[in-house]
Amino acid sequence: MRKTILLVGGLLFSISTQAQILDVIKSTVKDKTGIDLNNPKTTTNTTTSTTTPKTSTTTSPINLGSLTSTQISSGLKEALSLGVTEGVKKLGVTDGFLKNEAVKILMPEKLKKIDTTLRSVGLGSLADQGVKLLNRAAEDAVTEAAPIFTKAITSMTITDAKNILLGTDNAATSYLQGKTQSQLFTAFQPKVKASLGKVGADTLWKSIISKYNTLTGQAVTTDLNEYVTNETINGVFKMVADKESGIRNSPAMRTTSILQKVFGAQDGK
Repeated sequence: MRKTILLVGGLLFSISTQAQILDVIKSTVKDKTGIDLNNPKTTTNTTTSTTTPKTSTTTSPINLGSLTSTQISSGLKEALSLGVTEGVKKLGVTDGFLKNEAVKILMPEKLKKIDTTLRSVGLGSLADQGVKLLNRAAEDAVTEAAPIFTKAITSMTITDAKNILLGTDNAATSYLQGKTQSQLFTAFQPKVKASLGKVGADTLWKSIISKYNTLTGQAVTTDLNEYVTNETINGVFKMVADKESGIRNSPAMRTTSILQKVFGAQDGK
């Protein structure tokens, strides 16, 4: 019986000693690492994924909010006026039409057969002279075009200025042409008629047509005044369109504050 009591006592002492040792170990771990073994925390492995931010290329929105319709209209009209002024200056000199392939006035389509016939019988120089004088008449008449065009521009109401500003490179020129071609023709035709007589184009062409009719037995007639008037007007519009395109695409050509303000807003459209 006594042996049993001693055995139990020894076992309890051993357990107590182990508990004390364990307490010491736990205390040491906590001091050294901060981990409380009495309250172990369950840690969850989390995978940190590095996400590369997406970079999207965005086009800055066109800001027309600060521009009024009146300002846009003024900018468009100024661009057109500059185009007319510079265009007339370039065209209204000797060879301004004749040596500029973009606007050179060629033999009227109706009279192309005259050109072919004259050249076939050795009268090519006469045909060349006829074309030359058509261009000389245009070069002379176009000097009278500037005030006629300017009046058309200043009196024009641009009802859809914003869409024109954001349109094609020659949107304003096309709009002007569509709105004023008829009135420009009426005002400009007398100038062309006078120039045809001044440079001798009307007399020469009467001679050319007469020779052709004699050679072929035909009776060809044509209204050179109408033809040259239309071609001269179209030549001016071509120069205006080139100027407009330049202003739209080259900030250096925006020589006034209104051009800079208005066309600067359409950059990047």
